[in-house]
Amino acid sequence: MRIAVDAMGGDHAPAEIVRGALEASREHGIPIALIGRETEIAPLLTPAATQGADYALVDALEAIGPDEKPAQAVRQKRQSSIVLGIEQVREGRCDAFVSAGNTGALMTASLLGLGKIMRRPALGAVLPTFARRPVLLLDAGASVDARPEDLVEYAVVGSLYAEHVLHLPDPAVALLNIGLEESKGNELVRAAYQRLQNLPIRFVGNIEGREVLSGDVQVIVSDGFAGNVMLKTIEGFGIGIFALLRDELARGFQTKLGGLLVRERLREVGKTLDYATYGGAPLFGVRGPVIKCHGSSRALAVRNGVRVASEYVACGAVRRMEGALQQEGDA
Repeated sequence: MRIAVDAMGGDHAPAEIVRGALEASREHGIPIALIGRETEIAPLLTPAATQGADYALVDALEAIGPDEKPAQAVRQKRQSSIVLGIEQVREGRCDAFVSAGNTGALMTASLLGLGKIMRRPALGAVLPTFARRPVLLLDAGASVDARPEDLVEYAVVGSLYAEHVLHLPDPAVALLNIGLEESKGNELVRAAYQRLQNLPIRFVGNIEGREVLSGDVQVIVSDGFAGNVMLKTIEGFGIGIFALLRDELARGFQTKLGGLLVRERLREVGKTLDYATYGGAPLFGVRGPVIKCHGSSRALAVRNGVRVASEYVACGAVRRMEGALQQEGDA
């Protein structure tokens, strides 16, 4: 097994990306291939940084920026780290690809380079919950428009990923809606509800936004528009809460003293709620494991993203998904 890593993608590339990938190789025994400009990456590969790591370097002369138009960038920058990373997977030199780069370009390159197993791709987001176990939300923004059959496919692949990669046995799958009743929601979710009841998964009905982080379900299915709004709302809320706590604990001697007393507890809570702990988001629907890390990822998030990618490969999840989708299509 070897995991390809986009060394040029993300706000803190290449230094943080390279550091995280090397840490993953050293700590988890995962061979990696760093895809990026050799002139920028080679100086980071010091003896101290690479000690104990199994790595290769693939020179990519170009990089796709976060604001570039995805289709145009993929078409014009054939020597970019994203395109060459997907090429490594397609040609069998690597088994998965991890990138914190341009999401649209990653999705476009993956679909063109690997092919698809679903009608529309979906981006999965692994979210922390108050129950201290993760929940998988999909689609988190890959496809803003969806049909009922798309939500059915999301439920199938999401359930398999939760079980085999996130190690959540017999995952409960719910449909994001504005109410719990079967009759609630727009035409899309009402039609999807009827079809989800007939799947060989543990479908538990609708879930409202306020229950998403309860931990009562393990997979939440949505169209990409609502899913992305939900994801960004949760991210913003978490950032705001911790900023508010930090400001309040800095006021006056007594609150500062109280802050010192609970500092370790707050750190543990912070780790539970930190997206970096859960690695990256799987891009579902392509014929190969692709993990999208947050654009602001630092070394910890990249390290966990590589770890998740290796688990994705080891359990043969893509093969399982393709087989389950084929059975659903034949039903």
